[in-house]
Amino acid sequence: MKKTALFAAALTFLSINSGALQASPEAEMKAFQSYYQQRFPDTTFQDFSNGIYGIDKVRRVEWESIEEFAPYEIGLDIGKDLFEKPFANGKTYASCFPNGGIGIRQNYPYFDAKSGTVRTLEQDINACRSHNGEKPLKWKKNKIAAISAYMSYTSRGNKLAIKVPNDPRALAILERGKQNFFAKRGQLNMSCADCHMYNAGNMARGNLLSPALGNLSHFPVYRKKWESKGKGDLGGFGTVHRRFGGCNKQVRFKPLKAQSDEYKALEYYLTYMSNGIEVNGPGMRQ
Repeated sequence: MKKTALFAAALTFLSINSGALQASPEAEMKAFQSYYQQRFPDTTFQDFSNGIYGIDKVRRVEWESIEEFAPYEIGLDIGKDLFEKPFANGKTYASCFPNGGIGIRQNYPYFDAKSGTVRTLEQDINACRSHNGEKPLKWKKNKIAAISAYMSYTSRGNKLAIKVPNDPRALAILERGKQNFFAKRGQLNMSCADCHMYNAGNMARGNLLSPALGNLSHFPVYRKKWESKGKGDLGGFGTVHRRFGGCNKQVRFKPLKAQSDEYKALEYYLTYMSNGIEVNGPGMRQ
């Protein structure tokens, strides 16, 4: 019975993805979420925010023990200090964001009607710096990841609420992100969906593949693989665009630049598909 239900869910989603159905973004989101809920019937909807630890009981126990003394806490303190430290003009990041930048992560990325583009949290962090006469930070790690991680931490428990307005430009970006998710690439000829949809829950060498549903709710993430590598490297933290690049490398595809239109579209699509799941960043991942 479970196999029949899963097969039906897969057919529904794939028919939408192939264009056989003229689905609205909301209908596609519901089909996307249904696919994972039926594939992992023992995982609650909110537990998809925990990645592999939401679908594997043994790994979850190990992860929960690590979370008691979370390795990202020092980085969070650094992010908080950076967020609150005044710029040369006396202002802080709080001056650039709604609600002083606290508890707003669930609204990112968002479509900006004025520019016709998607804006990410890291983009707005650097825009805030530029607006206040400061040099922009590098995109993928260190200070920008720590600041973003702190802002995500203040949003824990808030549910992702990404909006896709009925604007041809927003719909085109969402479609671009979807195509990026399903497109084959690299020498291994693999897509994001190959690992995080069709093979979610399966092993790839020594790693368990996580479901795409909820995957962006816990970014930035802390990875042992990324721990400090010398002076000036805060270590551990990385933005989602850093992770996109890493995934591309693993299928032997040259990574795109962080904050490229392709990566922003992919972030927009995957975050929208996870609407309703609670933010729990920063996450600790393998």
